This record gives sequence, C-alpha cells and structure tokens, in this order.
Amino acid sequence: MAAYISFQPSDYFSTKLYTGDDTSPKTITGVGFQPDITISTSRNVSMAKFVWDAVRGGGADKELCTNATSQEGGEDADAYGYLSAFASDGYTVTAGSINDNFVNDSSSNYVSWNWKAGTTSGISGGTITPTAYSINTTSGIGIYQYDGNGTNGATIAHGLGAVPHMIWIKCTSTSTDWYFSHHNLNGGTTPWNYAMNLNTTSAEYADTGLYDTAPTSSLVTVGNVTNTNNSGKSYMMYVFVGKKGYSKFGGFTGNSNADGPFIYTGFRPAFFCVKRRDAANKNWAMWDDKRDPYNVATTALWADTTGTETSSNYKIDFCSNGIKIRENHGDWNTGEMVYMAFSEFPSVSSNDVAGVAR
Repeated sequence: MAAYISFQPSDYFSTKLYTGDDTSPKTITGVGFQPDITISTSRNVSMAKFVWDAVRGGGADKELCTNATSQEGGEDADAYGYLSAFASDGYTVTAGSINDNFVNDSSSNYVSWNWKAGTTSGISGGTITPTAYSINTTSGIGIYQYDGNGTNGATIAHGLGAVPHMIWIKCTSTSTDWYFSHHNLNGGTTPWNYAMNLNTTSAEYADTGLYDTAPTSSLVTVGNVTNTNNSGKSYMMYVFVGKKGYSKFGGFTGNSNADGPFIYTGFRPAFFCVKRRDAANKNWAMWDDKRDPYNVATTALWADTTGTETSSNYKIDFCSNGIKIRENHGDWNTGEMVYMAFSEFPSVSSNDVAGVAR
C-alpha cells in the first residue's frame, strides 16, 4: 500500500485569490487557517512579491520582497498598503498613507500563498539563539529571526527534527540578495556549497553562506558573509523539510520538448515553483491550483520580478501524483532544474482514498 499522509494539506498550505475594493482595513478570509507566512502580489498590475510572516508580525514596515534586495520595510508599504495583522482564517490588509495599491486596490486582482507554522517555543541548542521563531514539525516548516554574530561555522537550531531540503535567508537590516539553498543544487553533490538568489535570474554559484556545511536534523550552519551572518546584521531564515504527501523539493533535467518530463511528487500539487540552476537569465516560474483550476495550467508568475501573470508558453499539468511539463521552454525545460511543490491532495489520504487527477 502506498505511503499516506495523516493530515489534510489544505490545513498547512493554501492559495487565496481576491479582488481589491479600496476598503480599509479589509480582512481576507478563506485561507483555512491562520497563516504564518504569506507571500502576496497583484496578478494584473506590476507589483513586488511581498513576504510577510507572523514572527515579525504585520505592519507598515514589515514587508520583504522575493524580487528585491531591499531590507525590511524598504518597499514603502506605509504609503501603498500592507498586511497589518494575521487572522484566524486569513489576514487583514490596511491602506497606506497614499493608497492601498499593494494590497487592496480596486484595479487589482490579488493572489497570496500561505503557510502555517505555529509552535513558538521549545527550541534549544546552536551558537546563535533566534530572537523569535515559529515552527511546525508536521508540515516541515520553520521561520526564524536572528542576529548575526560574524562567526564562521555559527549554528542555529531549527527544531524540525529532520534534515532540511530547502533554506531561504534574507538580511532584514540592509539591502542584500536573498540567499537560496536547496539539496539538489550542484546536482545534489555538495549542494550546500552552492547558492542561488530568489531575486535574480542568475545561475547557481559556489558560496560559503552555509559555511559549506550540510544542515543536520537539528542545526543549520552559517558562514560570516553578508547574506547569512554578518555581525550587527539582522536576518530572517525560512527552512523547509520535505514531507511525503505534502511537500517535495527536488530537481529534474529538461528535455527541450513540448512533451516534457514528468516530475513525481507523490501528490496532486497545489503550488509549483521551478528555476533553471545551470544557466543565467532564467526566471523563477510559479503556478498554483487556484489561478489554474483545470489542466492545462498556463498561468505563471515570477518570484524574481514585478511582472504580471502570463498565460502564453507556460504549459504544465497538475497530475494526481506530480507535474507534467507541456512546453519546450528554456527557463524550465532545458538544462538542469530545481523546484519546490506543495500539495492539494496526497496520492493516498489518511482514509486510504487514492488521489485523483483534475
């Protein structure tokens, strides 16, 4: 019998769509839980990809952006609107001093991707103690705020009880690139000696942000570099562990063919993000099951740009147990890729019911 997951993925990840209406404050409901990470953007107006998290809390100066190097609060959300609070079934958005373009303008259709963590005590160990954190060992996600100590080989306890598969780090006190690490960088050979940047189209590169040290089931090791651990700098770290039936962080080789590869995940995906790692000038493409509820999914957004969504030349299928590439595209079907995927429905659920295609 296939391995199954004992919880519903929608209790830990959810995509939410809404149409702006210029009201303030406005509570966005229907997420299905109180999120601890929310990434939001407009679908039809060029806009940053805003990152908000419950560890830092909502507010006019709390945004980060996956497409930008800017420090916390660097995108002028106090003028153009912001996520002001997390709620039991979503979050509240509030207009800035000028308008609410970033979060609730009547000319915009919005999408947000939401993850649940929730445990805020119990971590111990490491040479850097997070100033605040929220973790979830069931869904394999951790959110950590910490101050750098400028020491090579410093360690941070993550409390997830398993070896991480993907780590994002962003300096919040100065402008720097997003640090992205993944267990399939460099083809899985010494992957933690390499990095990419969420905010750029660059290829993978050798980097000592994790001090060339693989994370363990208890610790993440960081090096004394600006992106991860300079003294006097503050950071946010987002750690992900793959969970069967819920999340998958992997890699694949493109075939440069419209009949592209099939990527097995073990679940019907709700969200899929892919980046070519072996060539520059390739975007981070993102799809989800709400903007494209039926196959073929064609509507992509990009983590590294302010660009609006497009439905041209970005074809994939969300299958019952993975992703099928349906387009010959140089960004994600030629060369070597890394990806992240989160589940809508596992291949086999806790009641032994098989997942089905869309």
